[in-house]
Amino acid sequence: MESVSNGEEPNSWEDLCSVNLIPSELFLKFRKEVEGFRMGVNLEFYNVPINDYQVKLVLKPLSPDRRWKFIYEPIHHDVRLLSKKIPVTKFLNLQVGIAHNFQLNAIGWKWKLTSCLGGDGISRIRNKTSLGLFPGMDLRFGWRADYVLPEVTGALGTSEPLFNMNSGRLQASLDRVEAIITHAS
Repeated sequence: MESVSNGEEPNSWEDLCSVNLIPSELFLKFRKEVEGFRMGVNLEFYNVPINDYQVKLVLKPLSPDRRWKFIYEPIHHDVRLLSKKIPVTKFLNLQVGIAHNFQLNAIGWKWKLTSCLGGDGISRIRNKTSLGLFPGMDLRFGWRADYVLPEVTGALGTSEPLFNMNSGRLQASLDRVEAIITHAS
């Protein structure tokens, strides 16, 4: 936002704050718990920027100290073995994995360093919120908020204005909706 003292109109609240409630990802997850393991079928539908879908078969231990997760993607012929997210700091996680692609006959490994904070030059919060509807049925919402905090500055005896205010910005969106159906044995 430009300085108000130079005669320009400030940005409208619609320009400063936007909330998008149309998710770009819809997931339907079916889970079955059997003898200490959770087997799942994930149907993943992506809307923006391209229309796409994926199917994943997932197997992981139910124990709280689980260390791995096995994923098979039949459409892409990928098999992956991923570690659980390892906390490096309070807000920073590391995940490593190995994969094999049957179409390319290639084996590789990758790692991912993630955080719920951070963004491209502005502050970002990403989070997932779960809502249990009834036993065996949960909804999970993946959302994010990009923001610039308000700022008030001023100067006296310089070429800068005596009072300048930047109102900040907020852009929030609901990125993902997951319906999770779990059948416990």
